[in-house]
This record gives sequence, structure tokens and C-alpha cells, in this order.
Amino acid sequence: MTINKHDFKEISRLVAELLVIRASGHLFDSQREYPEWEIENSKLKRLIQDGLGGVILLGGNTLELQKRTEILRNWTGNNILICADVEEGIGQRFPGGSDLVPPIALGILYQNRPEEAILLAEEYGRCIGREARKIGLNWVLAPVADINTNKYNPVINIRSWGETNTVVSDLTCAFNSGLCSEGILSCAKHFPGHGDTSIDSHLELPILNYSLEELKKRELIPFIRLIESGVDSIMSGHVLLPKIDSNYPATLSSIFLNNLLRKDLKYNGLVVTDALIMKAISYKYGSGEAALMAFKAGADLIMMPGKPYEAISTISNEIYSGKIPISRLYHSLERRKVALQKINNYKKNFPAKETNCSLEIIDSQSINFSHSLISKTIEVRNPQAYIEINGTNIIQIDELFKSTYLAKGSPAILLPQNIGCETVLLHSLGVSPWTNKSSTPLYLDRFRKGSFLIQIFSRGNPFKGELITHELWYNVLRQLLKRNLLSGLVVYGSHYLWNDLVKALPDNMPCAYTPGYMLEAQRQVLTTLFPNCISSKQHLKQKVDVFTS
Repeated sequence: MTINKHDFKEISRLVAELLVIRASGHLFDSQREYPEWEIENSKLKRLIQDGLGGVILLGGNTLELQKRTEILRNWTGNNILICADVEEGIGQRFPGGSDLVPPIALGILYQNRPEEAILLAEEYGRCIGREARKIGLNWVLAPVADINTNKYNPVINIRSWGETNTVVSDLTCAFNSGLCSEGILSCAKHFPGHGDTSIDSHLELPILNYSLEELKKRELIPFIRLIESGVDSIMSGHVLLPKIDSNYPATLSSIFLNNLLRKDLKYNGLVVTDALIMKAISYKYGSGEAALMAFKAGADLIMMPGKPYEAISTISNEIYSGKIPISRLYHSLERRKVALQKINNYKKNFPAKETNCSLEIIDSQSINFSHSLISKTIEVRNPQAYIEINGTNIIQIDELFKSTYLAKGSPAILLPQNIGCETVLLHSLGVSPWTNKSSTPLYLDRFRKGSFLIQIFSRGNPFKGELITHELWYNVLRQLLKRNLLSGLVVYGSHYLWNDLVKALPDNMPCAYTPGYMLEAQRQVLTTLFPNCISSKQHLKQKVDVFTS
């Protein structure tokens, strides 16, 4: 590739190929869920005509995604990367796809059945890849290669595959193999490691006081293994490690992206930034400034700059002026070209898979796999045939407006109601049911008389910045036990919370844990914990009260 270095317009068009912009998976602008981040269709089409290299999608169902990705490919002639954050199945972001238990579930399984966990991790990747291809994605932003060593990590948490470098390395490499076998590009994240942070980089800049020697002993090992396994891309993390680079977070640091990743680890695949709109970067740097710094540091692709044209212009000006050699641009464009060629080669080698994409994304293989993952990773203690009728079913949810796992027909609500329990939802908005007394935290007189079934949905979530307090719910359980008012406990999501709370329970208390939030996980865990009564009673009138905490 050769151009006149003085052709600013052509330089700008080539620089645009390095940008990945957020867009809605919905077809119409009026349906955008996050309009401040999701560009309008007319502007998106213009950017694509100006050379835009990639789109990250969120929102819409799988049928809409099939149409949306077809439109994007028609606009670009297939010369575009189309990605999504679907670490836990296509259904995590797009209804109509498979919803899989979080990766940590396989990390827990690995502790006792490592060979089985590795096989399941490979099928996990294959399931996501198969469905991603059906809806028109060609790049999946997974696996998470962070080792979650901080149980209070607000953003990685159960997205991680485990808590040791061996577990994370084995499972992410298996996942990578399965995903890539379906012709989908993979992405290891968040280099050089985000698992020991207590701050969400969507909101602030996390700081890790690790030396390079310490990184090499733990955090870097999964990335090294994935590089050896042929991972297609690596995403930088917005973390500051002052013992290695005291000035810049890894995303903007040539010490990390160029010296460590390129030279020391000899990685020659695509390097992509995490989203530059995240507060860890945007609180200090403008769109153009951050994009330029990331590019100069060694990033090939710039993810979600706040102002795309500002990012393009800033980088282009530096190349046009000669401050950055144009060969640097060529190197990134060549890596992108190689990645796209890999996708196209797969389509040529397996044409039948490209022509057999039906409107129905989930097939029987995916259904059986997702259900078996749930059953293999449920933990149940002291299942009981009886639970007191006319008690209270308290459900703590971590996010009210994103609780797609709860509706009036959800098993966590419906099954207890079928035996007469009144359901009360607790969430973070509005009137509080709490007394602010550690020994008796719950206002018991605000609930109906009778015993309590406690169900807690808790996991790390981006932009939330905090987790459900372990100590609070430990004290609630102790309060109810002292009054003989606790009939059972179910924890969904966080095994860290589960492990803390079961310490409060007597040996004979019915309790259960499932890593998944999805409806099938709710059904399986409740019917296993209370096998004879909760699944066989006649439907009673549904009634859901809402308390907020």
C-alpha cells in the first residue's frame, strides 16, 4: 500500500479504518437505548463511506441483528469488523440467542473436574461463535483473560474464568479454540490484567501497585498462553500501574503496548483499546487526544472515541505532518487486513455454514448445552420437600432497570407464589426496608407474618461501581435465624457472596447457589431445592410488591 504522504484526505480515510464505533443493534434511530453513545444511522452511513473500520453493536433482538449486520455489510462491501460484548452468550445482549452461565461457573467446576471444564469451555466458545455467525457478527470481544483475585471487584468479578493463572489460561485457551473454529475473531481482555481492581474503569481509573516481575508471575500468563494459541486480538485495559509506567494507563502507554506486548511477548495480532468513552480515560483526555495517544502507544484499533471525526483528524494531522511515520499506519492496516482475510477464508472453506443461517438462532444443540451448564454448576444443600406457605419471598436485585431476568412469569417470582408466598422486590431506588442497625437490619413489621425465602441476584456490573453488601445480608440471615423465620436461601451470580453467606446458616438450612441469572437457572435451582412442593402446586394469583433499599 502506497499513498502520497501529502494526500490528507486519503490519510484520513485510512485512519478511519482503525476506528470502531458504537451503534445500536435496533434498526431505527428512535429505538436507540443509549443515544449519547450510539451514532445515528445517517451519521453512521457517512462514517462508513468515509472509511470506518468497525462497529460494536448493542440492543435489538437476533432477528434485528441479522438485518442490521446485513445493512452494514452492504454499505461497506464486507470490509468491516462487526463486534459485540457477548462474553456469556449471544442472549446476554440480544434476545433470541443463547444465555450461558458466567465463565466463573466453569472455573469453579475446574477445581474438581478440570478435564470436563476444559471441554465445556471449548463448547462454550463454539456455541457463541456459531450464533454470532448466524446474526452477522465476525468478531466477539471475549475471552476475559483477567484473573479475578479480588472478590469485591465491581466490574470483572464472575466475568472472569477463575482465580488462578492455570484455571484462566486453560479455560480461555479452550474457549478461544471453540470460538475461532466457527470463523469468528477472538479478543483477549483486559491487558495486562484487570482482575485485582476494586474500582470500575467505566467510572474511575483503577491503580494496581504491581511490578513487572509480579505481572509476569500471574496476570500476564493467560495472555501469553492465548498468544501462543493464536488469539486474534488483545484489548488493552484502562489501568494504571505506577511501578511500570507512572504517567499513563496501559491503554495509552507504549511501555505496555509496544515494549511489553509487541516486543517482549512478541504479539503481532490486532491490539484494540477498551472504549475510550470510559471515565478512566475520558475524565482527563479528549477524544482526539486519547485516540492519538493510544495509536502512538501501539494500539491498532481505537474503540469508541467520543467524537469519531475528532479522533480521525487528530491522528491524520500527526501523520500528515510527519510526526508519526506513515509506515506506522500501514502496519495497523495490515493487521486489520489479515484479520478480515481470516474471516473471508473461513467463508470460502465452509460455504454451507454461511448459507444455512435460519431466522431461529438457537438450535437444540445450544439449548441442551446451556441447560446442561446450569445443571452441572448448581450447588444445593439440604433440599426440602416442604416450605412454609404464606411466607415472604424476598428478592434482592442488583439493577432495577436491567433486570431482564425478572418478570411476573419468572420462576424466582412465580414458583414461590404458586405455594402462597408473597413476593417483595428489593432494589436500590426509593423507600428503604432497612433499619440501619447491624444486628437487626430488616424492618420485619413491614412484611407479612411468616417465614422468609431469601433470593439474591448479585454480580459485578459495568457502570454500577459497587456490589451488594455481603455484611448486610449476612446480618439479615442472622436476624431471621434468631427468630426462626428463615426457610431458605438462594444466591444467583456471585459465588463470593454465596461463600460468605452460607457461613451464617445452620447445617440443616435449605440453600442453593447458581452462577446464572437466566430463567432456566431459576427454575432448576428452585425445583431442586424444593422438589415436591414448588413445582407441583396450582398457580395462584400473582402479586408482586416492591421495596427499595
